[in-house]
Amino acid sequence: MARTPSPTACIATLSAASLLALTACGNGGGDGDGGDASAWILTGGGWPQIEDDFERWNEENPDQAISVEAYENDAYKEQIRTAVGAGEAPTLIMSWTGGALLEYLEGERIIPLTEHTAELEDRIHDSVFQNGVIDGETYAVPLNDVQPVVLYYNQELFDEVGIEVPQTWSEVEEAIDVFNDNDIAPFSLAGGSVWPALMWLQYLTDRHGGEEQFTSIIEDGASWNNESVLFALETIQELGVNGGFIDTYQSISAAQNEDAQLLADGQAAMLLQGSWVYATVNDDFPEFAESGNFGFTTFPVLEDGQGDPSNIVGNPANYWSVSADADEASQEDALAYLSEHLYNDETVQNMLDAGSLPPLEGIEDQIAETEDADFLEFANELVSEANHFQLSWDQAVMPEHEQALMDNLSDILSGNITPEEFAENMDAATGV
Repeated sequence: MARTPSPTACIATLSAASLLALTACGNGGGDGDGGDASAWILTGGGWPQIEDDFERWNEENPDQAISVEAYENDAYKEQIRTAVGAGEAPTLIMSWTGGALLEYLEGERIIPLTEHTAELEDRIHDSVFQNGVIDGETYAVPLNDVQPVVLYYNQELFDEVGIEVPQTWSEVEEAIDVFNDNDIAPFSLAGGSVWPALMWLQYLTDRHGGEEQFTSIIEDGASWNNESVLFALETIQELGVNGGFIDTYQSISAAQNEDAQLLADGQAAMLLQGSWVYATVNDDFPEFAESGNFGFTTFPVLEDGQGDPSNIVGNPANYWSVSADADEASQEDALAYLSEHLYNDETVQNMLDAGSLPPLEGIEDQIAETEDADFLEFANELVSEANHFQLSWDQAVMPEHEQALMDNLSDILSGNITPEEFAENMDAATGV
């Protein structure tokens, strides 16, 4: 579910064979008594701010400087797994946690951070911090903004048909009928991109049975053939068949923000998407954004569901881990950066000024002074009150299972398989 950023600055295009001879671009390594600490980051999005943050650290701590390289999103995913597996990872290893973090831990490629991050843990929303904790030990800490999935809506369309924005699933079903009667698509969905449908699968599974329905699959090797997953898959297919999604959902792409445009143009009343779409709408569809009709709310409550309505899904953040293969001096420099510099005042303010939300406690006054205060306050409340923040499933599963998940979800959207066949296929792919 992670967005693919556009390339900027220093883009690494190294082959796997060249990983043994990596050299840094951007910031140089430390002088004096510092080690050879390094970090790989991504390009585009808010990553230039993270690169700036390393520059400030290096200026202030020349004996503990950290060299930085920037990769495009897809290239990074391939390079980092190769580097970690070969014992040649950068000192600071960035991940989305989930399956990749479990893989690193099982391979003994990362070190525990607990004794170095107690103060940081106190500053970060628990629902976000916990994604880097395994069996009570911290192995990864968040490094940037939080991106929950929210329900956007076009208020003008609700006023036109005379109904309220749904807060429960029964109200969703009523809204679908009313909008269809008025030739308005209830929900926009970029089914052609597939990954936006993960948001539906995750929320419906969670609302039906709670977070343990998925965590048991990942952590305990439980079968995908459980009541909540099947309910979610059945509901998605029903929405496609019965007019819940816009008729053309299977051909709509999120790459060009086609799903958001349908909301802005008044062709669809609602859109379930990540918090990044708020900025997209403001940038690409300013007339709609400034009309007073662009709204946002939480995913509806499933009245008979067992899940906690405060639970949210999305991208809690990107996370830093420290390589077990780095030399001791480099590890110490990396740990100093994490414990002394991460989410410093300047970086936090820069994030807020850019419309991003740091996952931090006690920044309500700063949020209130931003241009995007209404949305950031809403998102901050979602995250701070969440009982559980589920990482996007394409990142939460083990890396080798991601393609199977996306292929089978695509088949669900197209009606080529049943929910039961989805579960059977995923059990086969994951060796259950």
